Amino acid sequence: MTVSTAYPLEQIIKVKERRVAEQEKVVRAKEQALQVEKDKLVEREKARDAAKQHERDKLTQLRAELDQNIGTTTSTVQQMKAYLKVAKEKLEVEEKKVKDQQAQVDLAKKALEQAIEELKIKRQQVDKLVDHKKVWTKEMIKELEILEAREQDEVGSTTFINYQRMSKKYNK
Repeated sequence: MTVSTAYPLEQIIKVKERRVAEQEKVVRAKEQALQVEKDKLVEREKARDAAKQHERDKLTQLRAELDQNIGTTTSTVQQMKAYLKVAKEKLEVEEKKVKDQQAQVDLAKKALEQAIEELKIKRQQVDKLVDHKKVWTKEMIKELEILEAREQDEVGSTTFINYQRMSKKYNK
């Protein structure tokens, strides 16, 4: 009886390890995508902050104009109020862009978390197979040792029997 020393699930381990490597690439891609979305968010926040500051400046300018009350015409005030309204609308548009980009960042974070979870699962699968291979290898070594011990016993018994026959032959 011969015992095979080649691990029968070796190919499966290689396939699973390849899948882990592929998932690691996916995780890196998701991390890069998240970073890109975060960078876009920073840019959107800068644009929003600039629009907010512009709106504040125009409001301050209108208040200063109204406080002076000297030479201010109704049309000038109406024009400033109209422009202030435009500045507020632009600020609202920028706020919406920031919220939309934050949603994109959140989606990218969720995608990254999911990819990391899949990577964790795939690594566990590989670890299970590697552990199984260690246990299997120990069992095969024990079986080989048992077989070798049996063969040694057979060889020893045969040698002893031959020795007894030879000694009976010479003793007679």
